[in-house]
Amino acid sequence: ISLVLTEAGGRIDPGEHEILHAYPACFAIDGVIGVKEPVGMYGDILSAALHVVTVASGPLRNLETCVYRGHLDMNGIVISPFASGLATLVEDEMELGAACIDMGGGTTTVSIFAGGSMVYTAVIPIGGVNITEDIARALLTPIDKAERLKTLYGSAISVHSDQQETIEVLQLGENENDEGSSQRLPRSLLTGAIQPRLEEIFQAVRKCFQDSGFEGDRARRVVLTGGGSQLQGVHEFAGRILDKQVRTGKPRGVSGLPDSAMSPAFSTCVGLLIHGVRGPRELGDGRAGQTQGQTGNGLKRIGLWFKRNF
Repeated sequence: ISLVLTEAGGRIDPGEHEILHAYPACFAIDGVIGVKEPVGMYGDILSAALHVVTVASGPLRNLETCVYRGHLDMNGIVISPFASGLATLVEDEMELGAACIDMGGGTTTVSIFAGGSMVYTAVIPIGGVNITEDIARALLTPIDKAERLKTLYGSAISVHSDQQETIEVLQLGENENDEGSSQRLPRSLLTGAIQPRLEEIFQAVRKCFQDSGFEGDRARRVVLTGGGSQLQGVHEFAGRILDKQVRTGKPRGVSGLPDSAMSPAFSTCVGLLIHGVRGPRELGDGRAGQTQGQTGNGLKRIGLWFKRNF
């Protein structure tokens, strides 16, 4: 296995990009595809299909600089949609096929899992911040107040009562303590500012599904997570555009978390913890030639510790 993965890794040409992830999506023995653990099996020819994720060098260096300036070191880098999927998808969803959409502040990420592995990932440069800015422009209110309006009164679905219900909106450039600085506007204006941007996001996600082949009756499950997924009505809105079954994805797989960390906004953070403990073996991490059972063998770890220290 180690020889096959090493040879396959030598054929990767990332061009001007850097390799962020490179791990076996599946193995094949004598042309039979879908083997997860070849150890203990018989055959003449072993081959592997690698899933490779590349990234531009500039943004990666900028992120590393931000971390180092915070007086922190990094043990590794994981693309956020991968981490979000590990934290929110159940084992059966990863095996049968499901997509995870993480609606973050600056970006919306997409990861698709099948056969127990991530097989596709994409990053859309639109997120919750863009929705907040649209609200600020439409209602002529400061950005921080627009964020609060989105959180308290925002909705992705219009209802008949929105036209009659009003919300108090602080006007741009006014002091909120001054008389007449706020204006009461129909809630429908707020919903009208949110919907176009959400439609743009999910149309881009739908394009990702088409490019990846995540279509048809077997590609029905979508898990929506991230801070933006907590917007009222966003799951129904996403289901209409994507024509999928959408559920809320909350972090799972880690015990002892406080209630505040169990919301969809913390999915990526929890996914990073899961990846560090039981993430897939990748090229160059020392586990490329080991099976999942071998990496989790406590006795072998103890023996390795004795060898290193005595």
